[in-house]
Amino acid sequence: MKPFKRRAAGPDPLAVTEPVDDLYVPPRPEPEESIQHSLFGEILDWMLAPLLLLWPMSIAITYLVAKSIANQPFDHALEDSVTVLAQQVKEVDGRVVARLPGTARDILRADDVDSVYFQISGPRGEIVDGDRDLPPPNADDAERSGRVHFRTETLHGAPVRIAYAWVNLQPLLDATQEPRLALVQVAETLDKRAQLANEIIKGVILPQFIILPVILALVWFALSRGLSPLAQLQERIRARPPDDLSPIDSRQVPEEISPLVGSLNDMLARLAHTIAVQKRFIADAAHQMKTPLAGMRMQSELALRQVDPNEIHRSLEQLAKSSESATRLVNQLLALARAENQPHAGQTLEPLDLAALARDVVQDWVQASFAHEIDLGYEVIGDPPEIDGSAMMLRELLSNLIDNALRYTPPGGSVTVRVRGTNIGNGNQALLEVEDTGPGIAPSERHRVFERFYRILGSSASGSGLGLAIVREIAQQHGADIEIFNNPRSTHKKFPGSLFRLTFPPTVTLVPDADRDRSFL
Repeated sequence: MKPFKRRAAGPDPLAVTEPVDDLYVPPRPEPEESIQHSLFGEILDWMLAPLLLLWPMSIAITYLVAKSIANQPFDHALEDSVTVLAQQVKEVDGRVVARLPGTARDILRADDVDSVYFQISGPRGEIVDGDRDLPPPNADDAERSGRVHFRTETLHGAPVRIAYAWVNLQPLLDATQEPRLALVQVAETLDKRAQLANEIIKGVILPQFIILPVILALVWFALSRGLSPLAQLQERIRARPPDDLSPIDSRQVPEEISPLVGSLNDMLARLAHTIAVQKRFIADAAHQMKTPLAGMRMQSELALRQVDPNEIHRSLEQLAKSSESATRLVNQLLALARAENQPHAGQTLEPLDLAALARDVVQDWVQASFAHEIDLGYEVIGDPPEIDGSAMMLRELLSNLIDNALRYTPPGGSVTVRVRGTNIGNGNQALLEVEDTGPGIAPSERHRVFERFYRILGSSASGSGLGLAIVREIAQQHGADIEIFNNPRSTHKKFPGSLFRLTFPPTVTLVPDADRDRSFL
């Protein structure tokens, strides 16, 4: 079955208008932070913040260690006092007695800083000697043996350290009998311990107040020396002439900065390429504009010298044609500049129906096909999927392909725009073809016709040589492949025709069948 197709056979109500450049509205810039961060300050913060946080923790740990160290000698002294008192405890005629002379009591209590207390109690808890206010130990506080144990209690509203031991009054009894135990306790307040701990803390902390500023100065100096390659790199870049876009030597920078320098070199290479393209574009545009402008000036001067109305009218006609040619050249230059800068314009690709877009573009060119006496047709084959693209840029692409085909196809020929879909694996691919019956393009010329201002030698068709360059730029932005073939339907040897085929990237998601209007134009 042949594809459904209609040729343009009558005037179309849609008027052909000159392409109008859409005004590009740049996107809003992203809000920038009002405070510029310093790399030096960031590193300094991350180094000093943990240090300042850990310093109070180190002081607290040092204080706990100092208290533990201070307790040891005083605990030994308390242990000796308990041992001496325990040796004085005896049982005489069933009564517990402590043979403690007065001088021993004075020596026991002789302390200029702490208050010292002692207590000796019998097996039934009766107080034999000493201070009655000392609390007894808990029943499960320690084993009841001759060993000295320690605990901390509160006495008269102040914390005290208590050393105590159980004394067996009948050590020679059988182990099976219940022993008679007396309790000996010696307690003292914690003032000397606190003083010693404070002295230890002072001895440890005070030197830190001297060392810490030295550490900060050394850190500051080390960071300054470590970041000096960045400052040197900055000076080298600033010392460059404005037009120097050569790569930065990465051998003179530290290894950590090499990726940054590599990225800068890549950016400089892209910038150099962009500037070179712009310079070439400006030079080519200026060169191409000379011809129509010179022609317009010559025709205007010639019209001014003429006195015959017919000659003046003929000169004005030529002036109008030159103006039209210059207008078309300017429009194509603008379209090419817009196509090349499209990736930087911030416009995103949107899903669109390629068949509907091609049908609308073909309708716009119906009147032009009548003027060239060329049969313009449109076909849809298969089920073309939606593609991701820019409708404005794709209309520009297809318009240039149709304009190129109409210019090179002789009167009486035909131009066909075809949209079709092909299945590739699990995906569906859209193809856009423009077919003409013109002189064709030799295989050796096909890779050069997409260059700017390139014209095939011997071609008599008018044009600026920019249309196919615009087509290539837009196709590349959409990830489409463009190929040129001879027209497979042409049998004329002198006019083998050309077939321009654009293959868009496949899409996995298939679009459901829509009620497309595939009627003839």
